[in-house]
Amino acid sequence: MSVYLWSPWNWEVFALVVLSLMAISLVVLGALTTYFGSGKSRMVGALLLVIGVVVGILTVLLSLDVFHPDGGLIYTVILPTIYYALAGVIGVVIGLLVFLAAIMKT
Repeated sequence: MSVYLWSPWNWEVFALVVLSLMAISLVVLGALTTYFGSGKSRMVGALLLVIGVVVGILTVLLSLDVFHPDGGLIYTVILPTIYYALAGVIGVVIGLLVFLAAIMKT
């Protein structure tokens, strides 16, 4: 009987996906806050935008040890991150619509 020691879990990819999601969300939310905000909220939005860009650059730099520079980061972290974030948003919107439909029917 062989012992199954291999695990598909990879902490480095997990951390890079978390950083990628954080960078994407900070850039998008910072741009929206900067564009639609006023006064202090514009400054906060610009700060969020800058932090998002810095985290994105940090993610790319940290991934050079994990992935080959021939596109491994893009196909292993960036694209799945975008797909997972999009799937999460779609799932939340569907759940919210079901909730609202159920509340409005009562």
